[in-house]
Amino acid sequence: MSSSSSRSSLRSSPLAAKPPQNSIDDLLPYLVASKRSLTTIDQVYRANDLCTSTRLALEVSAITTARTSFLQSGVASQLEVLRQVQQKANNTAQLVRTEFEEVVRRLDDAEKRLRDTLDSLSSTIVESKLRPDDEERRYLLDFVDEGGIEALVGNIKLLGENAGKDLEQFIGWIRKFGYGLKKVGGLLDARGSIRGDSRSPNISNEGRSPIPDILRDMEERAKEMAANLESLVSHFDLCVTAIKHTEGGGDAALKIAGDLPEGVNIGPDAPPAPISEEQKTEMMRVLEEDAGQVEDVVMEMKGHIADMEEMYQRVERYMDLLAKDHESMVVAFTLLEEIGQRLPGYITRNQIFLTQWDEMRADIDERLEELDNAKGFYDGFLRAYDNLIIEIGRRKSHEVKIDKVIQDAMSSLEKLYEDDLFEREAFRKEQGEFLPVDIWPGLLNPPTRFSIGPVDGAVERAPDISKSVIHKAIRRVHGPV
Repeated sequence: MSSSSSRSSLRSSPLAAKPPQNSIDDLLPYLVASKRSLTTIDQVYRANDLCTSTRLALEVSAITTARTSFLQSGVASQLEVLRQVQQKANNTAQLVRTEFEEVVRRLDDAEKRLRDTLDSLSSTIVESKLRPDDEERRYLLDFVDEGGIEALVGNIKLLGENAGKDLEQFIGWIRKFGYGLKKVGGLLDARGSIRGDSRSPNISNEGRSPIPDILRDMEERAKEMAANLESLVSHFDLCVTAIKHTEGGGDAALKIAGDLPEGVNIGPDAPPAPISEEQKTEMMRVLEEDAGQVEDVVMEMKGHIADMEEMYQRVERYMDLLAKDHESMVVAFTLLEEIGQRLPGYITRNQIFLTQWDEMRADIDERLEELDNAKGFYDGFLRAYDNLIIEIGRRKSHEVKIDKVIQDAMSSLEKLYEDDLFEREAFRKEQGEFLPVDIWPGLLNPPTRFSIGPVDGAVERAPDISKSVIHKAIRRVHGPV
C-alpha cells in the first residue's frame, strides 16, 4: 500500500491475526472503498500540474530575476552619476547662498552707515548767521540730493531681490531634480529591503528564491502520491480478483469495477485463473490487511496535496513579488530615462545660473561701491561744515586782530597829526611875520590827515558764531582738546 510506516503498523496490528473473510458481503465493502480511493488519481494529476507549474515558475523566476538584476545594476550605476550632478548643483546653490547672504549683509551694513550719516545731516542745523535773514531754518540734509540716494538704494535692493528670486528658483529646480532621484532610489531601496527580509514568508533565510526547495519537496510528494495511487490500484485489482474467486461475486465485480475514474487501468477483463485454497486464503489475508490501510493512504495523499497547494501559493506570492520587483525596476528605469533626457538642460541651467550670479554680484558690488562713495561724500560734507564753522571762528578772530591793529595805528596817526599841527602853528607864530606868504604855497597848509580802510572799499565781516558752536565743531573734527 502506501508508506512503509503505515504498512508495518497495520500488519503488526491484531487485525492481521484474524481469520480472513471469504463471503461476498465481506468483500464488497472492500471493493467499494477501494474504488472510491481511486478518485485520488485527480490529486495525483493535480500534484503533477503543480510540479509542472512550479518548474515553469522556476524558469520564469530565473529569467525575471536576471532581467530585474540587470535593470537594477544599470539604474544604480546611472543614479550614482545623477547624484553627483545633484551634489554639484547643491554645492553651487550653497556657495551662491553663502555669497548672497554676504551681499545682503554688506548691503544692510552700507545702508545703515549711510542712513546714520543722513540722520546726522538731517539733525545738523545750518547756523542762521550763515543764511539770509528772511530764510527759514535749514538743515544740512536740505543741501543733499536725497532722491538720488533713495534711487541708488532702491536699485541695489531690486538687484538683491532679483538675485534672491533666481536663487530660490534654482533651489526649487534642485529639489525637483532631487525628488526624481529620491523616487528612483526609493524603488531601489524597496527592492533591496524586501529581498533581504528573511521574515517574509516568500523569501528564504538567505534571501534567495524558495522555489528550488519547494520544487524538490513537491516532486518527492508527487512521487510518493504516485506510488500510493499504484498501491491503491493494485489493491483494487486484488479486490476484484478476490470477488471473482468468491461464489456469486463475478457479476458484482463486473458491475462495480465497470465505471472507474479516468486514467485508472486494471488490465483486461478476463475470467480468473484457478487458484488453490491455500492461495485464496493468503490472498484474502493480504486483502483484509491492506483494506485497513486504504483510508490512511487516502488521508495521507490529501495531506500531501494540501501541503503542495500551500507551497504553490508561496510560489505564486514569490512570483508576484518578482513581478512587482521587475515592474518597480522598469518604473525606475523609465524615470531615470526621463531625468537623463533632461540632464543636458539641468547642466546648462547650472552653468547659466552661475554666470548670471557672477554678473549680478559684480553689478551689486559696483552699486555698493557707489553707496560707500556716497556715504564717504556726505561724511566729508559733515566734516567740511564743521571745518567751515571753525574757519569762520578763525576769520572772526583774525578780524578782531586786524581791528586792534587798525585802532592802534589810527591812534598813532592821530597823535602824529596833532603834533604836526601844533608845531606848524608854533612855527607860524614865530616866523610867520617875517616870511612873505607867497614865498611857498604850502607854508600855511594844515598837515595831511590819514585814515585806514579796505583797499577795494568793501568790508566783509565774518558772521558772529557763538564760541560754544565753534568749540563743538573743533571737538568733532580734532577730538577733545
